[in-house]
Amino acid sequence: MDQITQFLASIHPYDTLGRDELARVAGSFSRRDWQAGDTIYRHGEPLDGIYLIESGSVAITDAHGAQVSVLGRSNSFGERGLLRDGRAATTARMTESGALLLLPVDELNRLIRKSRSFARFFGRGRGGDSAPVNTNIATLKVADFLNGAPRSCAPDTSIAEAARMMRDAHISSLGITSDDGLVGLVTVRDMSNRVVAEGFDTSRPVREIMTSDPITLAPDALGSDVLNIMLERRIGHLPVVDGGAFAGMVTQTDLMRIQAVSSPVLMRDIGGAGSVDQLVAATARIPELLVQLVASGQRHEVITRLITDVADAVTRRLLSMAEERLGPPPGPYLWAACGSQGRQEQTGISDQDNCLILGDDVPADSPYFVDLARYVSHGLNACGYVYCPGDMMATNPRWRQPRAVWRRYFQGWIDQPSPEAQMLASVMFDLRGIGGDHALLEGLQTETLEMASKNSIFVAHMIGNSLKHRPPLGLIRGFATIRSGEHRNHIDMKLNGVVPITDLARVYSLQGRLTPVNTRARLQAAEAAKVISQSGAGDLIAAFDLIQTTRLENQAEMIREGRKASNFLSPADLPDFERSHLRDAFVVVRTMQSAVGHGKGALG
Repeated sequence: MDQITQFLASIHPYDTLGRDELARVAGSFSRRDWQAGDTIYRHGEPLDGIYLIESGSVAITDAHGAQVSVLGRSNSFGERGLLRDGRAATTARMTESGALLLLPVDELNRLIRKSRSFARFFGRGRGGDSAPVNTNIATLKVADFLNGAPRSCAPDTSIAEAARMMRDAHISSLGITSDDGLVGLVTVRDMSNRVVAEGFDTSRPVREIMTSDPITLAPDALGSDVLNIMLERRIGHLPVVDGGAFAGMVTQTDLMRIQAVSSPVLMRDIGGAGSVDQLVAATARIPELLVQLVASGQRHEVITRLITDVADAVTRRLLSMAEERLGPPPGPYLWAACGSQGRQEQTGISDQDNCLILGDDVPADSPYFVDLARYVSHGLNACGYVYCPGDMMATNPRWRQPRAVWRRYFQGWIDQPSPEAQMLASVMFDLRGIGGDHALLEGLQTETLEMASKNSIFVAHMIGNSLKHRPPLGLIRGFATIRSGEHRNHIDMKLNGVVPITDLARVYSLQGRLTPVNTRARLQAAEAAKVISQSGAGDLIAAFDLIQTTRLENQAEMIREGRKASNFLSPADLPDFERSHLRDAFVVVRTMQSAVGHGKGALG
């Protein structure tokens, strides 16, 4: 029981439960060990509850047998069908032996009814067919906007202390309360305009700069009330009062958080597009989506997954449009993506890295697939996914080959690990099928992992390749920034921030013959498989989270300022606190690189 409770406490949304409630929920779970190859449930079968992975990994396939995802520790599954009609919407199969926890459907429904966190978590279109979610801000109740406990202070609190409270809680306003009743409101703008700009004494009480008797709303007011008041009064914060007590604050950021779930609308527009121009119009909204997702406080892996889902949808629509134009394909094929799209880690900047795996009976020079590759690649470029500088695209005959040729490619790279082979292998280990016959890749990946992991020379070369990109650390707790050119005094958050972790995760997955492609999922799988230690995995995942989050926040800020998003960040623009933590994250990465370089993995 204690072990399950501790495990749940580290997973959202269970981490929002109080101690007693968490213990009750932990007691509702049943635990069972499964072996690799076991089928947990099949498409259409009735479900007893949702599953939570304690260890091992699970492959999820759709009704046609196409692999949807590979899940690892802390991932849940089964809720899609359970919350729809009680029957499995997919098939789930163990790919690595481990333990699964099962939460009965009655208990899940109770939690969804009782907890806003559970209602939000399990109601946000996980996989596209879970319980419907109201995304119309105007008709939502104000109670749905509230996020977390109300933050307040007393009127005689010093201005400096109130400012520290907002900083530490990462919020932009405080309610000023007396005997639980709201008497005023102070915002970051008040601190700027009334304190800093006027040189006001910060030791004075906050009541001297607060907005007294602010406009308030009740929890059952509608979103339209919020919008109308904010627009009419030109304010960005509205306190919520319930029965005379301060219940929380609704801000413009909260509105953006609700709007962030409009990504299904973008997907709908892509699915219904009848021309490349219509796809271009849809993808032009991606920067706005990125800004909304960042502002909503979504985790980085959610943001990059949603952004990648858009690229996947565009690719599949282009494939359909190509087949409509060219006619039925002369044989089986799979359009696969590598790079950030393959790992489901796309941000506001993306080129295209893709290939075509053809059935062995299809000629490599088939005019049909030459035209299909050209149509899709040109369409992706028009939609903002620019041509790969290294020509790693299906338009290149080298990357448009039958499956048997691809197998020889991988065999050759493993047997003769030249620098080019290492580079190509690193890219191709991130392959993920997007459209077509997914079976063409699934067996190939498993076979390649098996071959590669047994070749110690190849693994050694892969480790060496993973050390080429170093974190931007300078001497005496500084950063090694770019010294000249357009990005002088900046650091490359992709090349020197994310890529080193991505490379390490790829090595770990190779050493453990782990099938996940996503970087964070690889690190979690490596921990579960004991390829890396629990502490090493925890530190590296935390570093990855911080670096990727900072990268996305920087891109969103650029977009808000009317600039084009890039991967370059000036450390000098960060507050001291954030700059220190970012450097600590880079130190973790370098430490893990050193461990791998000395043959210790992350176990030392």
